Amino acid sequence: MSRYYLIAGEASGDLHASNLVKEINLLDKDAVFRGFGGDKMIHEGVEIVQHYKDIAFMGFKEVILHLSTIRKAMNLCKTDILKFKPDVLILVDYPGFNSRMAKFAKGKGLRVMYYISPQFWAWKENRVKRFKDRVDGIFLILPFEKDFYQKHQIDAFFCGHPLPEVVDSFRKDPEFEQTINPEGKDIIAILPGSRKQEIVKLMPLIYELAGEFKECLFVIAASAHIPMQLYGSTLDLPSVKIIIGKTYDLLSIAKAGIVKSGTAALEAALFSLPIVVCYRTTWLNYYITKRMIKVNYISLVNLILNRGVVKELIQNSYNKQNLSQELNKLLHDSPYREYMIAEYGNLRQHLYGEGASRRAAVAILKKMSN
Repeated sequence: MSRYYLIAGEASGDLHASNLVKEINLLDKDAVFRGFGGDKMIHEGVEIVQHYKDIAFMGFKEVILHLSTIRKAMNLCKTDILKFKPDVLILVDYPGFNSRMAKFAKGKGLRVMYYISPQFWAWKENRVKRFKDRVDGIFLILPFEKDFYQKHQIDAFFCGHPLPEVVDSFRKDPEFEQTINPEGKDIIAILPGSRKQEIVKLMPLIYELAGEFKECLFVIAASAHIPMQLYGSTLDLPSVKIIIGKTYDLLSIAKAGIVKSGTAALEAALFSLPIVVCYRTTWLNYYITKRMIKVNYISLVNLILNRGVVKELIQNSYNKQNLSQELNKLLHDSPYREYMIAEYGNLRQHLYGEGASRRAAVAILKKMSN
């Protein structure tokens, strides 16, 4: 019997970890899984010690305000790892928490694998050498990361991105469109993220815009673990609806999207949905991050293609005038839409995605056997 401990601290990590677990289960019939994560990992048979919704804090201010909660989670995690005695600790993204868990586990003599590497290429590049000593295997999902690690003379395995296979396996609910949009309006998909502080910053402007684009239906993809009141009230705006658990159905029928930076932007691109990527945080978070970050884009679509394919509205540029202008282009400028969709085709080729989760599982098991 092989014992696997996984740690994922947000929705995207939960998704990718669950697919990894599914593939490991096919390769290792005696596998037992435990860890930190979410509902998708639970569905694949992982015994969850703490749900990511209780520790998904983002930004310097939010982390500082919740240090006590984070410390308790770390202590719980350390104690549980030692009690479980895993054959391997698999860390999935979530770098602030997982980098510390890697150091702890390595110090206890445990085998540590890191799936979806921290984004050292964006900031904190000097920490990559230290990171190497804390893990036994590094498994990458972004194509340009391989060159970054080679530059630092660190061996890392590029698995391909797992999202294309997730999207391609999706089967649409044939009744969803008629149920959500009986009037046949153009649908604007709103994906505001899975963290409370992100939602609070983005949503007020969405409601302002919905009042302007009354000919469209704004559909908000909500997270089940987020209090509904944070998404705002739709009572006075019949052109706004909220759904839960139907994000891919929404992406498959929408005409345009307003999407928080992160995995959601990549998901929208894989559905060939023209989008604008938005991000707004506290002024302190933005000031600190702006001084530290070293990349030209925040959207994975633009980062992977290394050019500005989708518009990014960040911090002060995320305002009603800019968002309204961009949404008009996404809805009515046919050459603009066609260019974006064509570039999404190029994006797929870069992701090398078919079978990515299987390649990651095979590579992790191979490392374990060495």
